[in-house]
Order: sequence, then structure tokens, then C-alpha cells
Amino acid sequence: MPAIINHINKAYFWDVDIDNINEEKSMRLIIERVMTLGNLLEISIVIKRYGVENVKNTILNLSWLDKKNLRYFSLIFGLPIVKFKCYTQKQLKETHWDC
Repeated sequence: MPAIINHINKAYFWDVDIDNINEEKSMRLIIERVMTLGNLLEISIVIKRYGVENVKNTILNLSWLDKKNLRYFSLIFGLPIVKFKCYTQKQLKETHWDC
């Protein structure tokens, strides 16, 4: 199986040595970066590589997702927004200017 790293933008991994990344040990990092920064093709590659359940479990437990990605993943995976950790944590923080 070809390395997933060869099919996604290496710029997403500016802080790690991309040539030595272990795709199994770094699954959460790869899923997080592609789901927050990637395009539709890269997202589908990650889902195919790691499976729907692994991707769903990972994004449900992310501490942060922007509003657009949160709503998108809620829709495509059929998950209520309140199931996402990033949403429930945000609700606990008082914000004065939330545009």
C-alpha cells in the first residue's frame, strides 16, 4: 500500500520530520491535520486509509475544529454537533464576541 503521506500536502506537517513519520503511530496527527487543513480529495484518502470509524472517533475527540469543518463533519458523518468534544468545550467558555 502506498504511503498516505505521498498523497497529501506535506505543508500540513511543518512541525514534524515528514520523512520519518509512522503512519500507524501518527494516525491521530494525520487525521487531525488533513481534516482541518485538507481538501476533499485528501479527506477521502484519509478516510479510505484509516476507515470511517477511526476518522469519526478522532474528529469527535478533537479539542478544536472551526465552525465550517464542525458542521461539515457533523453532516457527512451524521453526528449531532453536541457529540463533538470541541463543541462541548466551547460551550463551557464564555465569549463576548463570537461572530
